[in-house]
Amino acid sequence: MPVTILVGAQWGDEGKGRVADWLAASSDVVARYAGGDNAGHTVVVGEQVTKLRLMPSGILQSHVTCVLGNGQVVNPISLLKEMDDLAAVGIDVSPRRVILSTRAHIITPAHIALDKADEAARGKSAIGTTQRGIGPAYMDKTGRTGIRAGQMEDVEQFAESLYQHIRAANEKLAHLGAQPLNPQDAAQAYLDAAVRLRPYLKDTALFVNSRLKEGARVLCEGAQGSLLDLDHGDYPFVTSSSPTAGGALTGLGFGPMSVDRVVGVAKAYATRVGSGPMPTELDDEIADRLRGTGENFWDEYGTVTRRPRRCGWFDAVMLRYTAMINGFTELILTKLDIMTGLESIRVAVAYELDGQRITEPPSQIEELERVEPVYESFAGWTEPIGGARTAADLPEAVLIYVNRLEALVGVPIRTLSVGPERDQLVELGS
Repeated sequence: MPVTILVGAQWGDEGKGRVADWLAASSDVVARYAGGDNAGHTVVVGEQVTKLRLMPSGILQSHVTCVLGNGQVVNPISLLKEMDDLAAVGIDVSPRRVILSTRAHIITPAHIALDKADEAARGKSAIGTTQRGIGPAYMDKTGRTGIRAGQMEDVEQFAESLYQHIRAANEKLAHLGAQPLNPQDAAQAYLDAAVRLRPYLKDTALFVNSRLKEGARVLCEGAQGSLLDLDHGDYPFVTSSSPTAGGALTGLGFGPMSVDRVVGVAKAYATRVGSGPMPTELDDEIADRLRGTGENFWDEYGTVTRRPRRCGWFDAVMLRYTAMINGFTELILTKLDIMTGLESIRVAVAYELDGQRITEPPSQIEELERVEPVYESFAGWTEPIGGARTAADLPEAVLIYVNRLEALVGVPIRTLSVGPERDQLVELGS
């Protein structure tokens, strides 16, 4: 059973990129299964900071084959820019190492224009999308009017589909009061991209299953987080795909019996970008302290958008829920080092809703917006922990905090991240 699924356990931005890079060292294939270039995964190796949007984080491990799966939506222009940037620093992004699913759907210029126009039309009710066309692309996919990457194999047929798609979208743009697109101008860069990307196209479900039969270890890399899942997140303030463990099966095309490890990644506190409920959100100097100034890549500002993230205390109620829907076999806790210096730390262990104590998040967003967190408090620590490599190197207050989180969530925490570098990890064991 050689599949590991890596999942964000909160609202995204948990540090999945650096965890994926770490797990990729012992993997043969690393495959992205959901999302588009709204994802932002950052990996730090020495002085090199690599920011990835579409490409699996395994690209930094030279022995790994990287798969962009059928569950993704792909902007060909963004993908080629990312590949060119990687090639410029000596990373092999040839078809020998990178495979793009023929079944993945294409994000078009019309999708981007529609995303921006729709968010503008919503006004104060805007969802807070990255405005990169992700939602409209998935809407066309489910509406059976989308364009799939495999159509790029025949550039003339791809061009015709793209022109017709843009013309149809112009009617929707006009209804939203936005400027229409010129089909010829909007499509030309995509046609050039199609020529370059044709050698990368393959039925990735066949590839992944073939490699599994050979005994290869496959790492499935998620994007966003479980609480943004279209079905199980804070609807409608969610993404348009399934970033949960179940999304890996449909987003890559293999069966559940191949999975032996489901790894959840969570921060030692909580963050969220965009609109939607966040019960433990802070709006004080502690939030500013957790967020940072934005001057460092590890500060709490979006990798893709650079929007400041909302920050708050660790929410064990939400983590229990995401552990349940994903079936986590273990958790990796990131950014513990950011909490160094806090005098006191709080964790939400339950909610109060209309005078009643509850230990699971309500499914109705109107109720979730009314809950008040019930906190437990813990002593903080002042000692720097970036140099820790074993549990014995950590202050007692850190271990007390981690052990309590493990008990509250009901999933073993086996690894701690104590800094942004690839080797700043503490393995706690089984």
